[in-house]
Amino acid sequence: MTAHPLFDIGGRTALVTGSSRGIGLALARGLAEAGCTVVLNGRDAARLDEAAAALPGDVHTAVFDVTDGASVAAGVADVEERVGPLDILVNNAGMQLRAPLLEFKDSDWHRILDTNLTSAFLVGREAARRMTRRGHGKIINICSLQSEVVRPGIAPYAATKGALKMLTKGMCADWGPHGVQVNGLVPGYIETELTRPLVEDEEFSAWVRRRTPAGRWGRTEDLVGGLLFLASAADFIGGQVLYVDGGMTSVL
Repeated sequence: MTAHPLFDIGGRTALVTGSSRGIGLALARGLAEAGCTVVLNGRDAARLDEAAAALPGDVHTAVFDVTDGASVAAGVADVEERVGPLDILVNNAGMQLRAPLLEFKDSDWHRILDTNLTSAFLVGREAARRMTRRGHGKIINICSLQSEVVRPGIAPYAATKGALKMLTKGMCADWGPHGVQVNGLVPGYIETELTRPLVEDEEFSAWVRRRTPAGRWGRTEDLVGGLLFLASAADFIGGQVLYVDGGMTSVL
């Protein structure tokens, strides 16, 4: 039995920001395995080259700073000229800074805001300039469980991810009439090298497992199915956020 043609994205070109490791790299791998031409983005050329060498298929790299408007404009233009018109954009670039809110530094506030929210606006806008002219495109913003709920010590991160959820809806409102579907993919607690300290914290890790109906931490590959759906068959879905959290947000 073959897959339904609605889910066929072979031959399409996808840009994934922040994709040299972790969730971004896993999403890029999923797109590559589905037959996409994939462009990895980050600021470290050597790390990107190493990541690209480990992926199957036609994989390219694009070194630019997603928090700088001029860099984004030049980077997206270069990708389209060098690789081809973008069909899919995955706004994955993000970071976490943990500190009590009363102790959170001004500089850290602006850094996390630029990385998690402004970058999605900048890259999304540049990609959409072209997608709207062509009359088609898929943009998937990687939100977070903290787009809905929050714990002590991560209020700025949650603020950026909550805003990203609403930016997703706003992008849908503006660009949907031009054939561009914009949706959010929302990871729950996913085991990556960045969350390794939390996974190794026995008390916290046990809490995650108890709190999650699936009874475990998520794996990066758990996110790929949702991404491929939003990047392919979701032609009449816009401004939605798909939670891939093992059921955590559904239960008390």
